[in-house]
Amino acid sequence: MVRRHPLPLRLPDQWLFSDDRLTIGMAELAALLPPGSGIVLRQGMLAKAARWRMLRRLIRVARRRGLTIFLAGRPDLARRWGADGVHLRQHDAARAVQARRLGLIVTMPVHDAREARQAGRAGVDGVFISPLYPTRSHPDAPTLGMTTWMRLARLAGTQAIALGGMTATRARKLSRASGKQAGWAAIDAWEEKATKRRTRQKRKAVPT
Repeated sequence: MVRRHPLPLRLPDQWLFSDDRLTIGMAELAALLPPGSGIVLRQGMLAKAARWRMLRRLIRVARRRGLTIFLAGRPDLARRWGADGVHLRQHDAARAVQARRLGLIVTMPVHDAREARQAGRAGVDGVFISPLYPTRSHPDAPTLGMTTWMRLARLAGTQAIALGGMTATRARKLSRASGKQAGWAAIDAWEEKATKRRTRQKRKAVPT
């Protein structure tokens, strides 16, 4: 069941985004997240039924680890499938009203000043601003840099989370530059962590 969130709301500081190019399953990656982290399950290339099954697996992990689960797409679907929140595309900004009425937490992506202002007008609970650094998800996209990233965060007027080539080290650097705790989201950073963990486990399993 979706839990209605109290206000003011503080979103998790660390996030995992799904991606079609992942070679490690989302449930395995979710198990690596620190308690209290968040996950955004995007639409990607999954068929609706497969996406529902993946969300249900993630919700089981979330219940054990105290994670927050967002579904990208329609608020009514996020509510019916049991997600905590919905991640809206820019062209769906008007659905933020419906999402709040359903008791969902609401976020949107931001890539430029126009999108930051639109997210602010929609009154969302948070924005994912990207790309701060080069990212394999969008290799040709120009990066924002810290100065522009912080300007977009101010324009949005809500909690801002950095996405695009992010790591814990880069998040700490952003926090120092902005003077406050910076949330961050990633794909590759979590997959790399899982790969290293698998390697360590294989080494331990080899008899000496």
